[in-house]
Amino acid sequence: MIRSFLTVSSGTLASRLLGFARDAMLAALLGAGPVADAFLVAFQGVNVVRRLLTEGALNASLVPAWLRVREAEGMAAAAAFAGSVLGTVSAALVAVAALTGLLMPLVISALAPGFAATPTLQMAVDDARLMLPYLAFAGPVTVMMALLNAQGRFALAAFSPLLFNIALIAAMTALLLWRQDAGFAALVVAATVGLAGLLQLLILVSHGGGIATPLRISFDPAMRGFLGQAIPGMIVSASPQLLVLAGAVIASSSPSAVSWLYFANRLIELPLGLVGVAMGTVLVPELTRGVRANDRSAIAHAESRGLELSVGLALPATLGLIALSDPIVRLLFQHGAFTAADTAATARTMTWLALGLPAHVLVKALSPAFFAREDTRTPLKAAGYGFAVAVLLALVLGRIFGASGIAAAIALGAWSSALSLIRQGAATFGFSIDAAARRRLPRIVAAALIMGGLLWLAAAFALPLTMTAHGLVQAALLGLLIAGGIVFYGGLLALFSVTDWAEAKRAIRQTRASGLRD
Repeated sequence: MIRSFLTVSSGTLASRLLGFARDAMLAALLGAGPVADAFLVAFQGVNVVRRLLTEGALNASLVPAWLRVREAEGMAAAAAFAGSVLGTVSAALVAVAALTGLLMPLVISALAPGFAATPTLQMAVDDARLMLPYLAFAGPVTVMMALLNAQGRFALAAFSPLLFNIALIAAMTALLLWRQDAGFAALVVAATVGLAGLLQLLILVSHGGGIATPLRISFDPAMRGFLGQAIPGMIVSASPQLLVLAGAVIASSSPSAVSWLYFANRLIELPLGLVGVAMGTVLVPELTRGVRANDRSAIAHAESRGLELSVGLALPATLGLIALSDPIVRLLFQHGAFTAADTAATARTMTWLALGLPAHVLVKALSPAFFAREDTRTPLKAAGYGFAVAVLLALVLGRIFGASGIAAAIALGAWSSALSLIRQGAATFGFSIDAAARRRLPRIVAAALIMGGLLWLAAAFALPLTMTAHGLVQAALLGLLIAGGIVFYGGLLALFSVTDWAEAKRAIRQTRASGLRD
């Protein structure tokens, strides 16, 4: 499982790093004013669709269903089932895209009520309509990625999302070189979003042909049952982005708050993507096989390793983002139209959002235990509870503290979902944590806290010395602090006997008898 996890995480890391480059260029092009707010409201809608459909979300339901058909009826029946899912999902999303285009003014008004009776509303409508083709392409992309993951072909599905960011970066590079007006630049980038979805679909189809045939549209009882299972699971998988989208709805009444919230959340999504997407992608097939075989040892092994990886990566990432919030935001985004005041506001927002990161990752790590049992409704209820908590608190805290208050409400909503899921899982079937995990988890937490404290002290001492230095010097120091924190944390894990180099190499090289390929 570790090898598959690293494959998915590597693809996600590459995509997130390109995403940072994309967002840095976007900040330079649009800044944090009305043009940026309009574009980012539309773009967050696209991002929610991406999380609902891609990046591991559909695995929650399609992988167990596909494996069940393959084991019961063979590969031909599994391919026919996949063809029905591919055709039906694609047709449904084309229809939804067309209807959404017609109703876009109403959609944007609902997503950003603060834009009402302002020019920002029409800018957001125009941007969103240009992005709509992505919605149609996202359907087949979703199904192809999930089917490749079900067959253990993680690498292609993990790295194909890079094309999305590569296309946007290419368009923005041209716009920066030509020094185009921000409004025109927003329209060009919005149109590129649809093209990026087409590029991703073409690469998946060219390498994954034959896994979904014959292609057909079906709404028979089997398909309705599958969709009834899939939709709740997809919503749960996208719950972090739905929480941020709800925050953006409330923030739309405050100038620039949507932009601050968006750029802060982009930094949170790096560790969330590395851990959360990989957990959802790799754990669901592992746990499904264990549950179907009634292999308690395999279930305990998958759940324990998933929890260790989640805590071991999410907690130090949270502490690092809090300790280095200001220099990270300044280095990545403070260029062109993005000002020092925007940096300060975004850094404060990110600090509060980071407090919810461990909760988001826990939801990603614990939900597969329900998905593998084909129970998507319990995680959906937990996500709904967290959403309600976040919205209610955001309405109060947002009025008092602005974007930072909304970010704090999102973090509290995430913890509400995580605690609800833990409680329901313990009451329903009990989480299987082996002896190794019970020994390692407290030591992982201790190592992360020590690393976070020392990183904060080092940043407080070193960073003020370079405030007037060249940007490259500041970037080098920030990179040194991050690298030093990672090395020190790894050393603490070894010192506390959590892991060692030989064990890590064995885990990476190990291949499961189930035939997973990466």
